[in-house]
Amino acid sequence: MQEEGVISESNLASFDELFENYKSATSLTRGEKAQKIMGQLDTWCGTLQGIREVYQRIPDLTEAGIFKGGPWEHPDKLVPQLVNGTYKSGHPNSTIELLSELRMLALLEGEIAGSEEQQGEADSYLQEVLVHNLEFVFNEPQEETRLAMSAHELTKVHALFQFILEKIELSKVKSKLVEELTLICEQRPVVTEKQRRIIALVKEKIELNPDDPADMELLAFQRVIYKPSPGAAGKDHLAYGKALNRMKIETLEEEASALGNSMLQFGLVSTYQAVLLVHLVKKDYQELIPVCLGLNPTGLARFNEFKDFVCFLILQVIHPFNAQCIFGLAKMLENGIISREAVRSGLFNLTKITVHPEVARRILKSTRTPHEKVTPKQYLIGALFRILGQPLGVGQGNNPTCQSARGISMWSQHAPAKLIHMVQTAAVYDNLSFRFEGQEISYSTTPAGLVQNLDHHLDAVSVTLVPKLDRVYNEMMRRASGRGEDPHKWVNPGLYGQWIQIGFASAYDYLSNAIVDFDGFVRVFYSMCHPRFNGGHRLVYPNPVGIFITSAKGEMLGFHAVSLLRVDEDPSGVVRAYFLNPNNEGRQDWGQEIKPSVYGKGEIHGESSLPIYQFAARVYAFHYNNLEAASKMETIPQKEVDEVRKLAKNSWGKSYTWLEIKKQW
Repeated sequence: MQEEGVISESNLASFDELFENYKSATSLTRGEKAQKIMGQLDTWCGTLQGIREVYQRIPDLTEAGIFKGGPWEHPDKLVPQLVNGTYKSGHPNSTIELLSELRMLALLEGEIAGSEEQQGEADSYLQEVLVHNLEFVFNEPQEETRLAMSAHELTKVHALFQFILEKIELSKVKSKLVEELTLICEQRPVVTEKQRRIIALVKEKIELNPDDPADMELLAFQRVIYKPSPGAAGKDHLAYGKALNRMKIETLEEEASALGNSMLQFGLVSTYQAVLLVHLVKKDYQELIPVCLGLNPTGLARFNEFKDFVCFLILQVIHPFNAQCIFGLAKMLENGIISREAVRSGLFNLTKITVHPEVARRILKSTRTPHEKVTPKQYLIGALFRILGQPLGVGQGNNPTCQSARGISMWSQHAPAKLIHMVQTAAVYDNLSFRFEGQEISYSTTPAGLVQNLDHHLDAVSVTLVPKLDRVYNEMMRRASGRGEDPHKWVNPGLYGQWIQIGFASAYDYLSNAIVDFDGFVRVFYSMCHPRFNGGHRLVYPNPVGIFITSAKGEMLGFHAVSLLRVDEDPSGVVRAYFLNPNNEGRQDWGQEIKPSVYGKGEIHGESSLPIYQFAARVYAFHYNNLEAASKMETIPQKEVDEVRKLAKNSWGKSYTWLEIKKQW
């Protein structure tokens, strides 16, 4: 059997024949021969081994003129910032772009002749390309990327960046890596693999100087994982566990304090913290457990009230290789969810279940490096700790399932016992049912939804629930279609719960296939949520909002589901919309200078935000109280409406006809 990823001898021979034909081709047939070569190379580039084969041939391809006559002909004229967009444009451009990066790498390594200056330019170019394409480096594409690229294209480009990382130094991009880590950690995502991989990459690839201010921030991230306390220095978690047995109570207190503070710095938990926490429970040092958890006064009060149950959960779930859930447990104590009897009963019941074999398989697949001593049930309950403690950290991964991620986040905040029961049912029976308009919809009896092949870079709760939620949602949409209005009007309350407002506003009119009375739409939106025009009222529940996704040029790309959480003034006095974006992406550009912020503008961990007029300019549907809106609509100044309308019409609005007919809201 041929090893996976290895290109067969016949394939290699076929390419060599194509290449010889290309070199001997006349100017009339050369273009056609080049296309055949590019097609062959495209099929190879889906694996790391294929990239290696292509790299070996780069000098010959370059000498034969594969870049001649095109935008990639002159390496000194290439722009790193354009690489990302070229990959999104697909084959053949993405393939020639890939060859261009390999040419630069070959120039850097001396495989292609060049001056020392040219080698330096190639190095700088590749460093910049890496920084601008971390989504490909870690195979975690942004929403725009996922919509634009096929699965093969994503795999191809990820394989390229894996190969590049084997070859070049990362020391020149330290400040950019700090920025990326900060953008991720400030959101406190439930899944922490991306930042852990960046931190590990830095540790492996970059030598840091503790006396250099530029390196201090990266070292701070490293300490959280590798040396979070004095006692952890120079030890693995096993040696640390043995050392704990020899520590006096004063030293244990110092360790607990150091580990608790370390976790709070970036929301990352080390294996050492799990070892210490379990040790404290087993030795009955209960007064040090809140210190190790880094609890605030509210969390401390909750711990003291339910300490026996919390200690029970720690012993049932916490393990050095399931340590990240400690942060979620701490936040559960601080947000008070643990005080609910239904939540405690649900969590207790989960410790007694037997996980369905298919669900267990998916959970283990979602765990990057599953450990033999951590059971699927422990991973599942641990992920539930994180979601209940960090409801704004839920993400969709590389899946078209923003509706499902949004639902899990909503239930965690406002119906946690319901969420726990859903997890239990799905985990035990690999099934889930909802009632929609008086009829049952069951996962096991409905056809496939939007997800054909689930990307398992998710938490264990999401891989358990999302396939089922996706099917149920899709079936609800099918049943609600054909009514002349947006099916979300009925599906959102059916899926998420009856606390969703009855009124439903959509900028798009299904009957006329156009944007109708956009001014009225904006007035309803502002009267629903803008504190300066709605009597100063706050949102009570997250509002499931549909937005248009646009490119950095403001071009229409598709639709996306977010939750509008609150509208408030930021520290500078700007009224901003704060929302949950399930794609967990901090580096976004929606065009027209609309760039969502994830920290520094008054955001709570996990929120994204925009000035409200910019957010409104991308909204196409939301729910509202239709009894209240009519009395407030006319108080919205026309200049506010015009500001939103201009942004909308000059971006996604170009894809639609606009009608000025007045609607009855």
